[in-house]
Amino acid sequence: MKRWYLYPFSLGYHLVTGLRNTFYSWGIFSSTKFKTPIINVGNLSVGGSGKSPMVMYLAELLSKHFRTGVLSRGYGRVTKGYGITNYDSNYKTVGDEAMQLFERFRNRFVIGVSEERVPGAKKIIADMDLDVLILDDAYQHRAINPGFNILMTDYNDPYFKDFLLPAGDLRESRSGKKRAQIIMVSKCPDHLTDEKKQYYISRIKPQHYQKVFFSSIGYDEQVYSHDKSLPDNNLGYYDILLITGIANPKPLLDHLSRFSQRVKHLKFKDHHNFSDQDIQYILKEYKKLGEYKLILTTEKDYVRLKTFDYLRDLVYYWPINVNIDKKEEFNQIVLDYVRKH
Repeated sequence: MKRWYLYPFSLGYHLVTGLRNTFYSWGIFSSTKFKTPIINVGNLSVGGSGKSPMVMYLAELLSKHFRTGVLSRGYGRVTKGYGITNYDSNYKTVGDEAMQLFERFRNRFVIGVSEERVPGAKKIIADMDLDVLILDDAYQHRAINPGFNILMTDYNDPYFKDFLLPAGDLRESRSGKKRAQIIMVSKCPDHLTDEKKQYYISRIKPQHYQKVFFSSIGYDEQVYSHDKSLPDNNLGYYDILLITGIANPKPLLDHLSRFSQRVKHLKFKDHHNFSDQDIQYILKEYKKLGEYKLILTTEKDYVRLKTFDYLRDLVYYWPINVNIDKKEEFNQIVLDYVRKH
């Protein structure tokens, strides 16, 4: 157990979250259903489990066939209420995840933010005449009843080995996995054996209506700044200052180690709102590096760091995508759900 000494408090947490879920299941607490197909991407635990790459994957897939929208709460923004991401938006007005989506895809699909999911979903569906809506991180938001749930769980920290807060990192009990139609084991090694897959499936114990898929993180072959790019196999020529403000930077560190051992890592908390003091510290550490050097960060952190003029020409970001095992089967399940509803 991660924090065994807090286990007594987890019992109280289990009582509260268990009663809440029971009340939703029994209809004591109301849950809104929509005629428009809604796909929710979430997890049982706090921290990173690969939700953002999955949302990007789904939005790109679905926008080729349907008028698609994504709705997130806009975590970390200074604004409140409902809003649509556009060319006047920035991470302070819509949050870094919505801004990351917009920077990559622009107007290929609609990106909305609302901390109140039910009114936000109603408004974005009606105003934008959507065929399908993707909810980002709303698995525990039971006030809205999506027709399709994709539950993400990290290969290196699966929910079936975790415990409820505060002893572990689970937001609700493991039984919450029953609400999912797809359980996606994310961040898998590149060459996952069939034996390992079967082990995870045996521990997940999917219901008859559930499918288990496996996915890994794929990195672009280029890193990008605001006006240029650099092949990843050239990173070995540089001293690299890596800046991360994400829940789990280990996959990025592991991948970067394939190209360079000259890496200084500055780790900030997830969704960190960089201050001028932080930037001065970053520049101070950057100046300590050798003659050939660069600052590297994640795509999500880049939308925040690039707003500082004195960093813009120094910072590169490394885009990621999700690689899904049995991709065609996964795609077909998702597309069939939308077409049938």
